[in-house]
Formats: sequence, structure tokens, C-alpha cells
Amino acid sequence: MSFPTAVEAELDRRRRRWRPLLWLAVLALAGAVLVAVLLLVRVLQSGTPYYPDEETHFRHGSIGAETASGIPYKVWKALPTLFPEAFGTTGDYRAFGFLYDEDDDLPIGISRRTVSGVELVWFNCAVCHTGTVRNSTEDPPLTISGMPAQQLDLHLFTRFVLAASRDPRMAPAPLSAAMRDSGVGLDPVEALLWKVAVFPRLREGMIDRAARLSPLLDRQPDWGPGRVDTFNPYKVLAFDDDARALSDQEVVGASDFPSIFQQRPREGMQLHWDGNNTSLAERNLSAALGAGVTPQTADHAAIERVARWLGDLTPPASPHRPDAAAADRGKAVYMETCAACHGYRGDQGYVFEGARLGTVEPLASVGTDPARLNSYTPTFQQAQLRELFAGTPYAFRQFRKTNGYANAPLDGLWLRGPYLHNGSVPTLRDLLRPPDERPASFRRGRDVIDPDGGFVSPACTEGPGCYDTSLPGNSNTGHLWGTALPEAQTSDLLAYLLTF
Repeated sequence: MSFPTAVEAELDRRRRRWRPLLWLAVLALAGAVLVAVLLLVRVLQSGTPYYPDEETHFRHGSIGAETASGIPYKVWKALPTLFPEAFGTTGDYRAFGFLYDEDDDLPIGISRRTVSGVELVWFNCAVCHTGTVRNSTEDPPLTISGMPAQQLDLHLFTRFVLAASRDPRMAPAPLSAAMRDSGVGLDPVEALLWKVAVFPRLREGMIDRAARLSPLLDRQPDWGPGRVDTFNPYKVLAFDDDARALSDQEVVGASDFPSIFQQRPREGMQLHWDGNNTSLAERNLSAALGAGVTPQTADHAAIERVARWLGDLTPPASPHRPDAAAADRGKAVYMETCAACHGYRGDQGYVFEGARLGTVEPLASVGTDPARLNSYTPTFQQAQLRELFAGTPYAFRQFRKTNGYANAPLDGLWLRGPYLHNGSVPTLRDLLRPPDERPASFRRGRDVIDPDGGFVSPACTEGPGCYDTSLPGNSNTGHLWGTALPEAQTSDLLAYLLTF
């Protein structure tokens, strides 16, 4: 029989002492590997929901804006908790005029996309092109895809987001608490990912956007509900122009959201308010860029799917029921005075025919506010052609600088109030009056149908949604066609227009 030596005993004692530490090290390494694998799985997750229904895709499907411009879904959900004073009595994004479908917790026009493991949300086409109508304040609103989002105050929402970027409440600790309180708290793996990557990039991105956009908005009157500055934000975000360097002539460019019904017959017409492009595909991509898409993130298949659906989307029939004999007399007046520029409504639907339909009416002739036209400059047009989607099949080729505003078809006219490109005239009857008889100020953003065409727009002097025609870009001058008719012919013409 042999006995362990003193040396062997000491080695055995040391092995027994280090064995627990070794196991702890192995467990720690295994835990680190597991966390790394879970993080990797999260980071590798990317994609967006697919909606089989075309209208649901229009309202909720991603066009690619989330990747470069979006914010995390959990932040979106937490903002009403974090900033209750901005969300008022609704407690959600209705405070800014966003609309909701009953079966979705995100507003219409806000889509989802998971990028590197983080679910992001941002705009799609429907945010600017879906609105509501009611016959009276007691009626439930009817949501209509394709009409202008006359209720959306995008300027107010943008101001809120820019201000939030500088608010101490957007720091990780209070923001995390607000997410928990909103029911979208972070799990342990997410908490690590957000600490390392999401929180720093979120705050940095929001501050950068505020630094570029705020100087522009500071130089502009409020856009008000149903309007957007199409190209000036584009300049400072896509081309890094300094907003303080924009000329006084170009810096104000807010105009109404247009309707987007029946796009197929418009191919080849001069599109946008100023008619600066004749290609539907380029116009659509340009609009997507305005919604936050970049040439690198554009989801072309999703954008083209929306375009195909809009090609034949017809507006709902007008609910106005004017006297039939008056409307027939009014059609004769319209065919003589208006049809050459705007087409007409026939028995089988809208007729997209007219010698000057879809062409640009020179500013000297139409006489409407020049600000939107001036905001689109030759320098900007050249940058579009030179830089956007360069070297790809989607490169812009058709943008041109024009000298006026496009003669547009009037299909779905009853849904388009207020009228003119800048929404400066509340009703169709007002549009048939000389400019000095049109309302000088009125409340925008309502959805109750006005018997005179458009929506009920009470007089106002100040406050949210009060449109002041004396402000830069807001003039209600011009478009004098039909304003010198005898009163009887004016009433007949209005009766016919109410059927559009």
C-alpha cells in the first residue's frame, strides 16, 4: 500500500479549491456566449409585415422610410406617456390629426419595419392621403383613402418631435420608465442592445434632425392642418442645405396635400402643383423621399404596389344633391368656361379630356400665390437630376422648372377643400367669388361637409388651425375664371361642381 506524498496532497487541495472557480468561469463564458447569440439573433432580425389586402397595404405597409427616418416602435408608444401635455385629451396621436383604424394600434400612415433587431415606425403614403368626412358633427367620421389628409397637422407634429429631441425626458432612464408604463418595456436582452446601440443613435439622430430642420421652420409661418412644405425640408435633409442660406423668395412653400385618385389617366400630365414632372413613377419616388425614404432604403416593390392600386382608385360619389336642372345648366357654363383646363364629369365617371388639361398655366395668367412655385428652384431641380438614385434605373430624369401651376383634373372635387394649391379658399362658392370677397381667415382641419362645397370652415382670428391669408404663401388671390358670371350662372355652375 502506498500513501500520497505531501506534494501530491497539496496539489489535490489546490485543485479542489480552484474547481468551483473554474466552473464559475465556464458558466460565465457560457452565459456570455448565450447573450451574444441572443443579441446576434436579435440584430439579424429584419423585415416588415405583409398585408394581402391592397388598401391595408396602402394604409399600413412600409415603403422604406423607417430605416433612415423612423423611431423605435416602443418609443412611439411611450411618447404620449412621456409628454402628456402635447397629446391633450386624446392621449394618442389624434392630438396631431392622425387617424386610426379600429384594428391597429398605430395610426393610418404609420408603418412598421424591423431593422437590425429593432422595430421602427414611420410614414408611408397614407399619412398625407387619407382623410375623414361627416355630414354633421353628430355623425361618425367616414375614413377615405386617397383624399387629402385635411385633418393632419404635420407642422405641429414635426415641431413636437424636434422639441422632444432636446427634452431631458428623452434620456434613457425616463424613456425606459415611460416604455414600461406604456406596456412596451424592454426585456433583458433588449435592454443591453438599447444601452449599447439604440439609445445613443436615437438621441443623436433626433438632435441632428432638429439642428437641420428647426432653422427652416423658424423662418416659416405654421403650415396648418392639411398642408406641407414639399421641397424645403427635402433640401436640408437630402442635400444638407443650410436652411439659413435659403433665399427669402424660396423659403416659404407650404401647400395642400393633394388627392391621389385615378392616377393612371394622369400619366404624361404635368404633375405636382407646379407641374414639374410628367412621370408618375418619378413623382411617386419623390413623394416617398418626402415621407422619409432615402435612395438607399426605398422599398421599390412596395411603392410600385401602391402605385398600381392608386391607378384605378375612384373617389366615392359626391353626397351633394343639387337641383338637377340647375346642375344641367351649370354643366353648359362649365364646358364653356372650365372644361378645357380641367376635364369634366360625364355620365360614366370623370372624363380626362381637355385641350389644356395637365399642362401648366403661367403664373401671370392664373394669378395665384407664387410661393409654392418659387420654392422649387432651378438649383434644387439640378440636384435632383444629378444626385437622386444616380446610376440606378430609378434615376430622376423628368423634373423641370416651370413658370406656373398645373391645370389638374377635378375628380373627387367634393373631398378637396379648401381650394387652390395652397388651400386658401374654404368652399367652392368662395372660389367663384372675386378674391376681395373671399374669407380673409378661416379655421382649417374640419371634416363636416359644407353645402357650398368643401368643409365647414368657421371664421377665426387666431389659434390652432386658423388660416390667415395675409401671411406669406397664404394669399387667396388669382383663379378668376367664373368670378364675373351673373349670379344665376354662378349658382348653376356651383350646382354642377357639387356633383364632382
